[in-house]
Amino acid sequence: MKKLVISIVLVNLLAACASKKEPESVAAPATPQKVEKKVEGSTSAPAAPGATAEVDPLNDPSSILANRSAYYPFDVAVVQDEDKPMVQAHAKYLAGHSNRNVRLEGNCDERGSNEYNLSLGQRRADGVKKMLELGGAKAGQLDSVSYGEEKPRCTDHDESCWKQNRRTDLNYAK
Repeated sequence: MKKLVISIVLVNLLAACASKKEPESVAAPATPQKVEKKVEGSTSAPAAPGATAEVDPLNDPSSILANRSAYYPFDVAVVQDEDKPMVQAHAKYLAGHSNRNVRLEGNCDERGSNEYNLSLGQRRADGVKKMLELGGAKAGQLDSVSYGEEKPRCTDHDESCWKQNRRTDLNYAK
């Protein structure tokens, strides 16, 4: 099911990029969501066609771009196959939105020395950065940092928690 949703989103992104649109909709490469959709089931009449607003795909919870973390197995810095479509979608978004910047934050679980974890976190962030650049993002849009084990998502001391902490987060500048 997840692969089907990802495939549909990628097809929509490709279709949106291939079609010519009016100048007002050039800013969003993905198919825009209309505000009317959020008021389904309402008894009021739908808004006039000119009264709809486009939602930035970054703010659409059903978009692949809503996912902003790549996860890793223990002691690995290579982006995993299940996270590659998400990273590629962010690359395509950044390529179409040259005014957007993102900070790539590499994180580790608590195991390993502080120095080792900082190094591993940096390799993770740099790996995502390289994938984004290969996908069309400009180097000037990307900043990679490592927090090592300093910003855990979970503080328990077990594998299920450590899995959440081995990640690279994509944080877009406001």
